[in-house]
Amino acid sequence: MPKSATTSRRRNVVLALPIRLDRAIRGQSQQVHAALRSAIVDGLLAPGLRLPSSRGLAEQLGVRRNAIVAAYEALLSDGLVEPRHGAGTYVAAELPAPQAAAPAADLDIRIPARRPFALGVTLVDPSLLKRLAAASRRRIAQAAPDELGYGDPRGSLHLRTQVAHYLAANRGVRCDPSCILIVSGTQHGLRLCIDALLAPGDAVWFEDPGYVASRHTLGTTGAKLVPVPVDGEGIVVSAGESADRKARAAYVTPSHQFPTGVAMSMARRIALLDWARRADAYIFEDDYDSEYRFAGPPLTALAGIGAERVIYLGTFGKTLFAGLRLGYVVVPPALVARVVGARAAQDRFPPVFMQDALADLMADGVISAHMRRMRPRYRQARDAVAEALARHGRDVLQLAAPSQGLHLLATLPPGAPKGAARLIRDRAGVECRLLSDARIVQRGPDGFILGYSGFATRDLANAARELARAAKEVLSAASRGR
Repeated sequence: MPKSATTSRRRNVVLALPIRLDRAIRGQSQQVHAALRSAIVDGLLAPGLRLPSSRGLAEQLGVRRNAIVAAYEALLSDGLVEPRHGAGTYVAAELPAPQAAAPAADLDIRIPARRPFALGVTLVDPSLLKRLAAASRRRIAQAAPDELGYGDPRGSLHLRTQVAHYLAANRGVRCDPSCILIVSGTQHGLRLCIDALLAPGDAVWFEDPGYVASRHTLGTTGAKLVPVPVDGEGIVVSAGESADRKARAAYVTPSHQFPTGVAMSMARRIALLDWARRADAYIFEDDYDSEYRFAGPPLTALAGIGAERVIYLGTFGKTLFAGLRLGYVVVPPALVARVVGARAAQDRFPPVFMQDALADLMADGVISAHMRRMRPRYRQARDAVAEALARHGRDVLQLAAPSQGLHLLATLPPGAPKGAARLIRDRAGVECRLLSDARIVQRGPDGFILGYSGFATRDLANAARELARAAKEVLSAASRGR
């Protein structure tokens, strides 16, 4: 018989003992030990069963005899076998009862499909990816010893410095890099600050409608959410004070309210900051997509006029792409020690090599150039959706197309039947959030939160036409059925 055939047969031998070696495990003794351990723990080898001699088992498995000896010794250390003088090695007489493998819980994890109007999708520039990959490789190859350890729990000083420069130039936020923490995204940063600064049960004002992911994050911390309505000037501070004047914090999206798209007026900003000072409360400012403003200069962030009360949350997920998993938190100097202490106790930060690689691209102007290229493309995408909805759905959809951001809101007319929006979305075959999903208190007509940032203009226009068609069909059928 050819040698190769013999070798193949030995690798696939199944013994009278119900075990099979896993050749992916490194080392013969480890392979034998793992196979026998699993068979014993799973109850396939009964207590008191005599195991083959080391020589016999080695011949059957096609491994070295000393590998069997080492495996038996490891099993002896585990307490799974016992030697009997002059009689060989036996499975231990007393073993815990084997446990049947339990199936995993049926988790409701919703991963959005990459279809038109999905949120959080961006256009990715291949040349940018190449530059980022090259910078990352360079950083890994040239890493100094101190860059291979845990490092500062705030994250890369290089990236924090670049973020500080960017915020000062573009968002009116002046901060020292020592007050910035690099996180894995907005929700990570929000959770970190909530854990450090609030106690379970503390009341938090929350825009209604508001950002669904942040609502879920706050809910998991045990915070008491206080829904505060939003109008054409942003969060209605007087309504928040009437609902809970002594709330410990407020979560807001002032530059581009999610999902309505309105920018908080200066009067409301001042009122919100005045309340925070009186109540000794914190303001969580989620500035999630302010980089993409299509008309006029960038708006000054809330943290730029009230830094002592505002915790600023920013992300590279909208600037670049969500899978990068990099964001940042700007913390008032008086709170840095508390937040950093909580951070050091929980985790550290995303890989420092990627942080420094991104900082290199920021310092070289690559990221700002990328944003300049993307702005007209995203504006074109917004206009394509708005024009198609206006042309095909003027009678059934009311449109709010903001001057910045990566989504727009289209609402159904007052009196639309309950559940119509969900039916319309399903019939149109698009991927979008419903306005009702973003509401805590259900009031007013439902609608659609339409992301337009990561799709071809033609696909967006076609999807908008389908959404309008589906809206006409569903509302017309509902009207006939009344």
